Amino acid sequence: MMDIMKKFSLEGKTALVTGGAYGIGFAIAEGLAAAGAKIAFNCRGEKHMEQALADYQAKGIDAHGYFCDVTKEDEVTAMIAKIEKDLGPVDILVNNAGIIKRIPMTQMKVEEFREVVDIDLTAPFIMAKAVLPGMMERRRGKIINICSMMSELGRETVSAYASAKGGLKMLTRNIASEYGAFNIQCNGIGPGYIATPQTAPLREKQPDGSRHPFDSFILAKTPAERWGDPEDLMGAAVFLASEASDFVNGHILYVDGGILAYIGKQP
Repeated sequence: MMDIMKKFSLEGKTALVTGGAYGIGFAIAEGLAAAGAKIAFNCRGEKHMEQALADYQAKGIDAHGYFCDVTKEDEVTAMIAKIEKDLGPVDILVNNAGIIKRIPMTQMKVEEFREVVDIDLTAPFIMAKAVLPGMMERRRGKIINICSMMSELGRETVSAYASAKGGLKMLTRNIASEYGAFNIQCNGIGPGYIATPQTAPLREKQPDGSRHPFDSFILAKTPAERWGDPEDLMGAAVFLASEASDFVNGHILYVDGGILAYIGKQP
């Protein structure tokens, strides 16, 4: 009888999580480590690196941190070579690094739009391009792109973010289409509204003690009636990184508490 749990094991695998210093990236790396993977992550700042290494150590995870700007191809190439020397070939790439700028479109500078697209869309292209040749040679590999509900929906003030994440969804499908014959699976995770430092301003209590209007809006639109926790993404990440998903390709798995399936409560 098949031991189904072995299908989810990541023992002996090396996983690289971009932007894995905190928040969603850190939680995904923690989940992959619990399944047996060796963890590498990048960040750009020394302060974030020190804190992240301490946080991983506190969790009992021997994570390896690398300074790298994922929008710069030469830095990415050097980082991949260093990881391969330190830990072995990258078996699992999680493109998590990203930013958002909440600015009305008519007030957003072109430079600000380009910065969001560069980090949220161009960087995953650069990262995937760097690891794909090795994956093709080994005829196996997993790429997980952290997409968003904004891969499907629009909303006020997030024109750059929605454009980038919509593009990332299609990059995911194209990688799956172009390299599936090499036994490489590229899928996405689309988080719903997750309680992270990035979304903290949207959950701040008002001076009178009431909920932030956006906080109330999200609770009303989510069947689970709560924000997600970063840990809610662990299971999806382990599944998409493991042999259990070997015939899943070009799929976006939305971890959103049901929000995309829900029209909302009747007033």
